[in-house]
Amino acid sequence: MARRFMWMAASPPAFRPMRALVIHAPKDLRLEEIDMPGPGAGEVLIRMAVGGICGSDLHYYNHGGFGAIRIKEPMILGHEVAGHVAELGAGVDGLAVGDLVAVSPSRPCGTCHYCGIGLRNHCENMRFYGSAMPFPHIQGAFREVLVADATQCVKADGLTAAEAAMAEPLAVCLHATRRAGDLFGKRVLITGSGPIGTLSVLAARAAGAAQVVVTDLMDSALDFATAVGADRTINMATDASDLTEYQTGKGYFDVLYECSGAAPALAAGIAAMRPRGVVMQLGLGGDMTIPMQSLTAKELDLRGSFRFHEEFADAVALMRSGKIDLKPLISHSVTLEDAEKGFVLANDRSQAMKTQIIFAKG
Repeated sequence: MARRFMWMAASPPAFRPMRALVIHAPKDLRLEEIDMPGPGAGEVLIRMAVGGICGSDLHYYNHGGFGAIRIKEPMILGHEVAGHVAELGAGVDGLAVGDLVAVSPSRPCGTCHYCGIGLRNHCENMRFYGSAMPFPHIQGAFREVLVADATQCVKADGLTAAEAAMAEPLAVCLHATRRAGDLFGKRVLITGSGPIGTLSVLAARAAGAAQVVVTDLMDSALDFATAVGADRTINMATDASDLTEYQTGKGYFDVLYECSGAAPALAAGIAAMRPRGVVMQLGLGGDMTIPMQSLTAKELDLRGSFRFHEEFADAVALMRSGKIDLKPLISHSVTLEDAEKGFVLANDRSQAMKTQIIFAKG
């Protein structure tokens, strides 16, 4: 018997049952029936079409969390989603029933100090879908029906739902690219060729990078980097010496996107950086040892990059314009009923790049 719980709202309109993917503990993922209200003022009801399995979803599935963050109550997973508008709440303009929309999981409060100074990705009261950072947890978007603020929805005309659901991870890389500064004519090294690393290839190219080299430990992952425009790939498990040519003298690269979250990758990348280059840390693998003396002697800028906000709409616009094509990165799709099979696939880097769950056709 499916477990059923109420999705609480301040003044809920009529509730309706639907299914959602709920994580209870490591490897304990359940398809459960829950109740969902209709849209209130300024909200829309979306029938979900596609959801992409992210690295953070895998951390919850595999380990029940990451770092010090742990699941303390059942939580709906998912934040890379797209679907079709089914109902409009009062006062919603610019959207119509039937519209395909990419749904931003970023929901800053708009009133805290950081929202007030334009750093909405650092909102002190952020409600980001599928996050166990606060308690009670912020429930996610892997569900058949989602009520969202109209401001979260970006029309995705001309895209497939699968493409629209890729807006969130692309926005992560666009935010990092903005943090890196001017990339026109720059030489870029990307360590880690998972979804964020390969999307960083596309983001760097769109920003005018002249050369992009990507490292990883698996040829299958590096093949995706080549497919989206990397000039060269290096397998650090078998051909690590190929990176040494870039480490001679005072280094070679202007910008490093560190996307693996692994200390050895960061150290190797810093060794290949020229003086006064920029190191962008995107990978979240827990605390890492930093080669501080090399960082200091080369006068490198080490910059963090966390989530995004306004870049979400930019991601959709770049896809709609044809300047960025993410279709080569969508490697697998599974039905909602076979969602756990999708998590198993997403865990296998020898097969998968981006695995998506299909909630409905579109």
